[in-house]
This record gives sequence, C-alpha cells and structure tokens, in this order.
Amino acid sequence: MEYTTFGRTGLRVSKLGLGGAPLGGVFGEADEREVEKMIHEAIDGGINLIDTAPSYGDGESERRIGQALDGGRRNQVVLATKAVGPGKSFDYASTVRSVEQSLARLRTDWIDLLQIHDAEQVPFETILEETLPALEKLREDGKIRYIGISSRLLPLLGRFVKLNRFDSIQFYARYMLIDHTAKDELLPLATEADIGVINGSVLGLGLLADTPAPFLNRKIVDEAALRISRLQFLRKSEPFGLVEPAMRFSLSEPRIHVTLTGAATREVLRANMALCDGRGLEPEELRRVYELFQGQSLFPAE
Repeated sequence: MEYTTFGRTGLRVSKLGLGGAPLGGVFGEADEREVEKMIHEAIDGGINLIDTAPSYGDGESERRIGQALDGGRRNQVVLATKAVGPGKSFDYASTVRSVEQSLARLRTDWIDLLQIHDAEQVPFETILEETLPALEKLREDGKIRYIGISSRLLPLLGRFVKLNRFDSIQFYARYMLIDHTAKDELLPLATEADIGVINGSVLGLGLLADTPAPFLNRKIVDEAALRISRLQFLRKSEPFGLVEPAMRFSLSEPRIHVTLTGAATREVLRANMALCDGRGLEPEELRRVYELFQGQSLFPAE
C-alpha cells in the first residue's frame, strides 16, 4: 500500500480508500457479515481512509462501518463522512443534526473529515451562510477535525477552493480514462491551495468495467462506448473492461491523494489493493489518453 500526506491537514492517508456506498447496499444487496469482514480486510491490507455518507443506504453504510470499527479499530482509520446532501436541507440546524446522527451511527466521538455532500444541490450563498458555519462550530466543539466539500461540478469546487475555508474536495468521474477534465484547472488549483483531493468513481459509474449503472442515460453510455473503443491499446490481461488501467491512472496521479474503491466483494477489494503498488500507465500510454479526450467532459456540466 502507498501512502501520502492529505494536503495541509498533515494526515497520512492510504492512496486507496474504501468507498462506503456498496457497504450500505446502494448497488445491490450487501450481507452485513461480509461487509464487516471487508472493512477489517481493508484495514489489515493497509487502507486507512474510509469514506461514507448518511445517504448511502439511508444510514446503513455508516451504521455498518461503526459496528465494524467498534472494539478498537476506530483509531486505525481516517474516518470521512458527509453532511446533509441530496434531498436534504442545508440550513444550520439541519447540518448540525446530520452530523450528530452520523456520530451516533458511526459509534464515535469525532469524525476526521466531514464533507458537505453534493454542494450543487443548493445556492452557493446557502453553504456560506448556513452549512459551513455549522461545520466550523462543530469543529470548534471537537466533533469534527477537518472540513471538506464534494460536488460533480468542477467550476463550483473551484469557487470553494478559492475561499480557503475547506481542507479537502471530492469529485467523481472527473479524473478517469474517458473524462479527465479535473486535471485542467481544478487539480492545479487544489495543489496550489494545499488541500486534500479525493477521487471517486474512477470506473465512471461502472462504464469502464462494462457494467454501467442502470440510471445512466443512453446518450452517455453510447458516448462512453465510443471513447472506450479508442482505448484498446490499454487492454492487456482483462477480457472485459479497463479496470486495471483505470485504477492505475488515478492512483499514480500525485495531485490526487485518495482514490476510492467501491468494492462489492472482498475479491474485488484484494484486486484493487494489489494495484496500489506505485505503477501507473506507461508514459506513452498516458500521453495518448490525455490527447484523446483533452477538455472533453463526458457528463453534462450542469
């Protein structure tokens, strides 16, 4: 396992993090005993950052993580979750309540990284006037250590980075083989600000594993298939999908501190942990990937 320093927080984090959505059954039934075994195996394998959210399984992901960490493993991980989020109110009181509920489900007195979930859901001013002040008060009270923000919209994340009030950002499907638009402006901006960067969904919501999420619209799936057809030079041992090159593409980018793996099984987890060995794409392969889709976002900007 490789490790790095998570921006200005000084936290030592594994470059591969465990994503909490599958743990809560978001992508299909997840056996509770298997989830606990997966969390323990991830920690034993060197993963020390676990990322989740209240909305993953309507709190089930947090509950299962809290149960797995109970009994002495809490201090072995950097625990990251989120506040408010899709369909929720982002006001001050709701934010505090969201964090208090997460603390209870996670069975912990503190959360290492608390991120505002899907910041594009509400006006920019609401976050500045309501959500962020609530988190800053919770930080003063010792209930959270660091504050982050997540969004699928790169320009919006850029605006928040410039405020110099956040310790991390998280985006998804914006630095992957078929859409690497995060590298053009956001990654340099985050590096300059010395904040942590978490990259989610490096498989493009299943597109690069030949298992696209059912909620993706046909236009995106078709465009992704065209882009993937131009990446045949990356296929080596895998008959289907581009999982290994997709993971290596993100894991080897030094400006990305944590790449999340949303493993559905322990076999997948082991395979992904084996890829965190410091090897990325070959320089010529990386050059070709960058040239193919330079500045071309796969997903809508809004």
